[in-house]
Amino acid sequence: MPRSIVLSVDAMGGDHAPDIIVDGVQALAKTAGDGTLKVLLHGDAALIEPLLARNTEAARLCELRHSDTHVAMTDKPSQAIRKARGSSMWNAVEAVKTGEAHACISAGNTGALMVLSKVLLRMARNAHRPAIAASWPTLKGASVVLDIGANVECTPSQLVEFAIMGEAFYRAIHGAERPTVGLLNIGSEDLKGNDVVRTADALLRNAHLDMAYQGFVEGDDISMGKVDVVVTDGFTGNVALKTAEGTARLATAFLRQSLRESPVSMAGALLCQGAFRRLRARMDPRKFNGGVFLGLGGVVVKSHGGTDGTGFANALNVALDMARSGYARQIAANLEKLAASLDAAGSESLAS
Repeated sequence: MPRSIVLSVDAMGGDHAPDIIVDGVQALAKTAGDGTLKVLLHGDAALIEPLLARNTEAARLCELRHSDTHVAMTDKPSQAIRKARGSSMWNAVEAVKTGEAHACISAGNTGALMVLSKVLLRMARNAHRPAIAASWPTLKGASVVLDIGANVECTPSQLVEFAIMGEAFYRAIHGAERPTVGLLNIGSEDLKGNDVVRTADALLRNAHLDMAYQGFVEGDDISMGKVDVVVTDGFTGNVALKTAEGTARLATAFLRQSLRESPVSMAGALLCQGAFRRLRARMDPRKFNGGVFLGLGGVVVKSHGGTDGTGFANALNVALDMARSGYARQIAANLEKLAASLDAAGSESLAS
């Protein structure tokens, strides 16, 4: 674990940048002000300097790096890459590439950040596709779900790679010594699902990985916290994520309507204010902000583009936890075992 951590931040990425970026650094500074943290803030100095003047604790942590341009939220990845060199996003990721920073954080264009990160950082050894992993609130605390949008289609071996990376991510962020892992499917029985998930299940069982693999889990098992790490392709993961977000908003709207239906229900709402505040805090999406691009040759954290300072501070904390962890070393051994298992299976196939 490095004694001091340097975070590289794209200060111009997101719907409300750079204001909420500086707000997030200010919030982080209040809990990480022991002199072992430094923040490289990449962006338009004319816009950022007045914000740092008003947020003195953030200013104490930050070294401002001026960037003339930035990647817009509306840019397509192909357009963004052509104009990205020298932008705040490019410079933030490049600081990780050169070793100047331990992790990069951006609330900017997701597609552009993914492509740019893969171009600059390349893939980790024995990893073939990056995956986006995010924490998900459950009855037991939090699970990690991946992939939630980077890969629409996946091969069985890629799903196994995601399981390896997701397990190490959970350990780094949530501190569990031996996280449980499940493969998302339409049923828990062995014969359920398509060829991809069934083959991935066989690989996970037979590759001799150091992993607490639990088999198939279903969609309703995610929020129940049946396993710590839920593995799926990016198409399914993204649909599940958006469905859960929509369901949470629907339940909130129904609750508000019910509490306003009569004077009695309104009086009951006043009596239950404390419970409602605790519920709101427990379900606050800002607490779970910060998806990580796993499988790259460096740490890149993607914040939600529409978050506020509190949410961005959480993404910064995710990056801090990743930088302090042995994540890269932890996945290396299992990725080596998977590669050896696939090589052996290929040799047996050729021999037959």
